[in-house]
Amino acid sequence: MRLSGGISAALLALVLSTTGAGAGDFAAFESIGFSADGSVFAFEEYGVQDGSGFPYSNIFFIDTRKDTFLPGTPIRLRVDEENTSLAKVRAQTAAKAAALVQKFDLGANPGLLAAFNPITETESSPHRLTYRQYAVEPPVGGDFTLSLDEISLDPSALCKDVTPQSIGFRLGFQTEDGKSSDRVLHADTAVPDSRKCPTGYRIGGVMVFNPLQSEPVHVVLVQVLSVGFEGRDGRWIAVPAPATP
Repeated sequence: MRLSGGISAALLALVLSTTGAGAGDFAAFESIGFSADGSVFAFEEYGVQDGSGFPYSNIFFIDTRKDTFLPGTPIRLRVDEENTSLAKVRAQTAAKAAALVQKFDLGANPGLLAAFNPITETESSPHRLTYRQYAVEPPVGGDFTLSLDEISLDPSALCKDVTPQSIGFRLGFQTEDGKSSDRVLHADTAVPDSRKCPTGYRIGGVMVFNPLQSEPVHVVLVQVLSVGFEGRDGRWIAVPAPATP
């Protein structure tokens, strides 16, 4: 769901209240890779929009040290034609992203999907995740444990007629490399409009990259849940967790 064209938030609320239960739109996640020093991470989210059936693809390039997007990104594309294939849309965003992918040699540094907790997982906690940063056996190093708390905030003007509250989140470590930690990675004070009208969050996974000459880089994948036409929608946020000083 996107509030665009002439659809007002109030009209959208009416549509949602009269629509029967259905399937929401949860974007797929695909890592593109890291720069050699771990300072840049890129990923794609893609899918078919619920309600409209329009295919979309969004590619994000993140400065993992500053927790900001690279200039000129994200690259977002939605084709408002039901007969356009998802593969075609993804090919178009890949073409637009190719220069940055090549500049940072992202294909040479895929990183490690150290943990993954999709919406289809039924026995894992949506707000707590424990993992290790090296894929070796026997294990090396201690556990990393993440915890996410949802925060009730005043809705934006965009969402005040859709949800009584906009939900933000606080994300932090409980353990790092087996040692107790209280490091906060992210804490909302307001919810940006780019998240649409969020109603909840999940810790969706963790990417880890181990550069040859610097400390490991962790990137936490957070799923944003929001109001959709046929159920809740899901999109992705990447929160960098740089090495502690």
